Amino acid sequence: MAPKVVRSSKFRHVFGQGVKADQCYDDVRISQMTWDSNFCTVNPKFVAMIVEASGGGAFMVLPLSKTGRVDMSQPLVCGHTGPVLDIEWCPHNDNIIASGSEDCTVMIWEIPDGGLTRPITEPVVTLEGHSKRVGILSWHPTAHNVLLSAGCDNVVIIWNVARGEPVITLDSMHTDMIYSACWNATGSQIVTSCKDKKIRVINPRKGSVVVEKDKPHEGSRPVRAIFVLEGKILTTGFNRMSERQVALWDPKHLEEPLTLQELDTSSGVLLPFFDPDTGIVYLCGKGDSSIRYFEITDEQPYIHYLSMYTSKESQRGLGYMPKRGLEVNKCEIARFYKLHERKCEPIVMTVPRKSDLFQEDLYPDTAGPEPSVEADDWFAGRDGELILISLRDGFAATKTREFKVNKTLLAKTTATARPSIEASELQSLTDELKKLKTVVEEQNKRICELEGKVGK
Repeated sequence: MAPKVVRSSKFRHVFGQGVKADQCYDDVRISQMTWDSNFCTVNPKFVAMIVEASGGGAFMVLPLSKTGRVDMSQPLVCGHTGPVLDIEWCPHNDNIIASGSEDCTVMIWEIPDGGLTRPITEPVVTLEGHSKRVGILSWHPTAHNVLLSAGCDNVVIIWNVARGEPVITLDSMHTDMIYSACWNATGSQIVTSCKDKKIRVINPRKGSVVVEKDKPHEGSRPVRAIFVLEGKILTTGFNRMSERQVALWDPKHLEEPLTLQELDTSSGVLLPFFDPDTGIVYLCGKGDSSIRYFEITDEQPYIHYLSMYTSKESQRGLGYMPKRGLEVNKCEIARFYKLHERKCEPIVMTVPRKSDLFQEDLYPDTAGPEPSVEADDWFAGRDGELILISLRDGFAATKTREFKVNKTLLAKTTATARPSIEASELQSLTDELKKLKTVVEEQNKRICELEGKVGK
C-alpha cells in the first residue's frame, strides 16, 4: 500500500492565536440583533462595532490603540432612528464609514483622526431610496465614492456617495430577500445570493444578469456567495439534512460545482472572508467558536483544508483587517476582530518562520488605498484596476483627507427625487384644512351671538 502523500503548502502550518487580555476591547455591549452581518468592521486606523443603544441605532468607533476597558461614557455614532444592521469602512479613505439601518436609510460618517471626543448624530450624507431595512453594504474596490446597498425590499442600489444620489437601481432581478452581495476584484460585476435559492452574477451598469444558478445548495437556509481567484465563485450553504457545505463554481459552467464539501451540522450561517494574495478563504460561523481556513488552487479538489482555530467562547460577529494593516515583521497573514457578548478580541493568523526578514512569498504587492477611477467615470462605463502597493515597509494607512460632498447637487437631488409631501397627501391636507376653517367660522359666529345676549 502506497503511503499517503501530504500536500505541500507554505500555509499548511498557519495557526491562529488570541491576543493577551490587555490588548482586547473590554466592556463593550455588542448588539443583540439576530441579523447575519459581521457587526464589526476594521481598517488600519479604527475598529467599529454595532452596540446596544436605546432610542435608535448606534455603533462605536475606537482607535486600534485604545485597548483595555472601554469607558461607559465613550461617545457613539448614533444618528439612525432604528437598529444598525451593517457597517463598512471605505477602502479609499480610512476616516469614512457607511452604516445601514432598519430605518431604511444609509448614512455616511466622517470619523476624526484620534477617534470620537463627542457623540456624532449628523452624518455627512444620508442616502434615502430603500423602502425596507438596509442590511448589506459594500464599497466598490476600485472606484472612488461608489457604494452598493441591498435591503429587505429585494432591491440593490449603487450610489454616487459624493453626490448623494442613487445612480443604478436593480429592482426587478430578485424576487425575495437578498442574503449577500459581493463585487469582483475590479468592480465590473457583482454576485448576489437570494432567498429564492438562486445566485446571480450581475453586470450592474447594464442592468443585466450575466448568469444565474438555481439551488447551489439544496437546503432552505441562507446561502453566501463571494468572488475568489480568477472570477470563480465560492458559496456556503446547507444541504437538505441541514449540514453546512462549501462549494466552488466556475461561472462559465454552472451546471455542476468544481467541488462541494460537507463540513458539519451546526446551524450558524458561514461568513466567508477571502484573501486574494494568499488564496486562503476563512469560514466563520456566527455562534461558532471556530474559524476554518482553506487554500483555493487550480488543482483538484480545488478547496484544500488547512486547519481550524478554536476557542471556548462563541463569536457574535467578526471584523477582517485589510492586508495593509497587518504586522508583516511577525509573518501575520490575517487578523480577525472577534465579538463576544461584552468584548472584542483580536485573533492573529501567523505563518511560522524563523527569519526576521521580509517574506516576499507571503506578501506580494496588495491592494492599496488609492482608487483608480472616479465615480462619474465608472458609472459612464470606465473600469479601474486595483492599484497595488508593497508591504515591505509595513503598515499603510490612507492620508487624512476631507470627504467632499457636492452639496448643491445634493440639495437638488433631495428636492426633486424625494418631495416632502406627495400630491395626493397635499390634496387631503388641503381638504381637511378647509373643513377646519368652516368649523372655526361657525364657532366664531356662535361666540358673537352669545356675547350679544349676555351684553343685553
